[in-house]
Amino acid sequence: MKKELAKIADVLLEAGAMLMESGANTGRIRVTVNRIVHSLGYQVELLITHRALMVSVIDDKGKFYSSKLKRTQPHGVNFKVLSGISRMSWRVQDEDWDLDQIKQELARLKSLPHYPRWQVLLLVSLSGAAFCRLFGGGWVEMLVAFIATFAGLFVRQEAIKKNFNSYISVFLASTVASLFSGLAVKLGIGAHPELAFATSVLFLVPGVPLINSFTDLIDGNISIGIVRGTNGLLVAFSIALGLLAAMVVFKI
Repeated sequence: MKKELAKIADVLLEAGAMLMESGANTGRIRVTVNRIVHSLGYQVELLITHRALMVSVIDDKGKFYSSKLKRTQPHGVNFKVLSGISRMSWRVQDEDWDLDQIKQELARLKSLPHYPRWQVLLLVSLSGAAFCRLFGGGWVEMLVAFIATFAGLFVRQEAIKKNFNSYISVFLASTVASLFSGLAVKLGIGAHPELAFATSVLFLVPGVPLINSFTDLIDGNISIGIVRGTNGLLVAFSIALGLLAAMVVFKI
């Protein structure tokens, strides 16, 4: 019995860690893990922190249990994994999946390829140009925002590949993007180059951490909500430092 409970605990930790690392809020992790384990006929106690998960799986009679801890990797955003695990949890409930089927599905979701790097660079840069247009920029300003966003994102990707601190990566990306768009302000390129300067760093705004922080606080998960909010504020501070660096260089 204890071996079976330990296997279930491993699967639940894997699912919970994948959700956490893909940008899920605490409530979603808790609901999904509970749905899976209840469908298997067991009970679970779940402790969620910003960098670790702990589960205690208990049999239906409350006689045996297994507790395990797993440290999570740095968080990102992966909607394919989020939606995939959510669909899987409903299939576990509706189709009576066994443990092996859950393991296979988690392994499949974990092996899904990310979007190609060139595609991410292109689309994020287009979003930067679109933000510039939304704020009233013309075609010249949109082009400047596109180039600045492309350069900043490229630098951030390279910094992450070289295992730089996440806040340093954001600072470097913000600085590079601001230098490109700040040069346009300095040279007077376009009718309103300041719009490109202001929107060239919007791709770095930590929307998911801040939203998760708010939902966690509303749901009563105070400690992890504060941690996520602090993380989002530190990222915003890193963005501001990058903008400040460019403003000092070009004296704008």
